[in-house]
Amino acid sequence: MSRRLILTRVAAASILALGLSGCTAANDAADPAADAAASGSFPVTIEHAFGETTIDSQPARVVAWGWGSADDAIALGVIPVAIPFQSYGGDENGVLPWIAEALTGEKMPVVLPDTQEPPYEDIAAAAPDVILAAYSGITEQEYDLLSKIAPVVAYPGEAWATPWRDLIEITGTALGKTDEASALLTSIDTEIADQAAAHPEFAGKTIALTSDSAGSFYVYKKHDPRVDFTLDLGFVSAPAVDELATDEASFYYTLSYEQLDQLGSDLLVNFGSTQEESDAFLAASYAQAMPQVQAGTVASPVGAAFITSVSPPTGLSLSWGLEDYVALLAAAVK
Repeated sequence: MSRRLILTRVAAASILALGLSGCTAANDAADPAADAAASGSFPVTIEHAFGETTIDSQPARVVAWGWGSADDAIALGVIPVAIPFQSYGGDENGVLPWIAEALTGEKMPVVLPDTQEPPYEDIAAAAPDVILAAYSGITEQEYDLLSKIAPVVAYPGEAWATPWRDLIEITGTALGKTDEASALLTSIDTEIADQAAAHPEFAGKTIALTSDSAGSFYVYKKHDPRVDFTLDLGFVSAPAVDELATDEASFYYTLSYEQLDQLGSDLLVNFGSTQEESDAFLAASYAQAMPQVQAGTVASPVGAAFITSVSPPTGLSLSWGLEDYVALLAAAVK
């Protein structure tokens, strides 16, 4: 679709959204966000990769795009009016299990179409006061187009790489829920610390997190959210992860199968969407060359929902998958 056509359609959709906002004003009193008391002050200005965004008043209608923002908003007591379709880990309607559980008995938000480019018309039709995309891959052009609909909170640094704690804080600031965000982080940190204390065998063990998919072997770097959270359990990133890195700008890199024997660590975590995929990796000749596979110190999280809950985690998903994840790590270490 051409940029001119997108602009025309966004403008038309924005006019529709203005009309809808008038129609929905009477319903806002029943909106959880509308009744929530702000713990932050407005206006607030949030800096991000494309500049800065000012939110004049506490948003009542929130649209989430990308990953994690919907989870964090719900964890902070704000139910978005629209959320992204999650094909990996979601159900047939694109809803992740921890969102479905958290919203039991509540009206489910509109699930946006499963598209790579933001569905501008659908987002505009939701009449948002703010669009949360702080963990996403939107481009500057897409940011500009979305900004014609409502203030957009984009990612602070690289696309798809916002640390999960930062995402909770950003979401809390945007929604006027700074106190709630601090309380949520404290609760999660306590939960992680309790798990670390229960497993002193994790302390100081080197770890590498990987996945083998469609003929490519991915290694996740230390600043990737799934690695950062796992290190909080007491592990340290294996030196080989940095030594073999080929792309300083990304949160991951691909490693040739011929080099896998060089990726040494006390523990290897290899994510597999299915049991068949996980078994195929462990049986492959290139995996058999790895010291962790030879020693049996491999943790294999399996299943889209389980993997998604911890890679990367969110304010809602981390608690959902933490216990099972730790159990896998403990079994592999032993």
